[in-house]
Amino acid sequence: MNRQTRFTVIGAGHGGKAMAADLAARGFAVNLYNRTAERIQEIALRGEIELEYEDGRHVMGRLAVVTSDIAEALDGSDVVMIVLPASGYRDVACLCAPHLRDGQIVTLNPGRAGGALEFRQVLDQANCIADVTVAEASAFVFASRSIGPAEARIFRRKNSVPLAALPAIRTGHVLEAVCEAYPQFIPAPNVMHTSLDNMGAIFHPTLTLLNAGWIERTKGDFPFSVDQDFRHECHELHEKHVLNS
Repeated sequence: MNRQTRFTVIGAGHGGKAMAADLAARGFAVNLYNRTAERIQEIALRGEIELEYEDGRHVMGRLAVVTSDIAEALDGSDVVMIVLPASGYRDVACLCAPHLRDGQIVTLNPGRAGGALEFRQVLDQANCIADVTVAEASAFVFASRSIGPAEARIFRRKNSVPLAALPAIRTGHVLEAVCEAYPQFIPAPNVMHTSLDNMGAIFHPTLTLLNAGWIERTKGDFPFSVDQDFRHECHELHEKHVLNS
């Protein structure tokens, strides 16, 4: 695989917009899909997303397709990067099932707890006959945030992110497909490892509970992934965990 690889990014939230812009700015062909057309209206009008990197650089990521039509989004794609809350995986799997084709790779960013297993189960239940490889990462590759209708910011990239395919014998194939775009991905033994090793299950609920007063006082405007010192502390802890696991 090389920059001829075509990506589809599903989800135009904090992570999806940043990933789509990042891939496009670095020369990959990118389709961006979002279920709600209104959310991507400004991006569709511009045809691009402005991205600010952690070093202060600003780039424009020009997208090949911006759509709320899942068939259009998947057409011609080699790698499908799903960047959604875990609660959306089942619905997206149902939408994708009739339109996936042999050889495509679907990667959940991240898989959360059993994301790839659920996605594969839904495809099977929907009688998807395409030979598709489903994979999941244990975390998102960077900390990012949407800062406008067609703008996003990447605060920091992770040094390494475990990834596994289902079945595990296809992990090498997936890594080969995405390594030029994201060399941070490293092989994990299987999807049970990526699911159970997901630090978000500990970080997010615990820190939300410990900061409940702050969240109430700011009416929910809690900079969970934005505050500089907090973010660095979380990522350093996560990276130490990955290295020691």
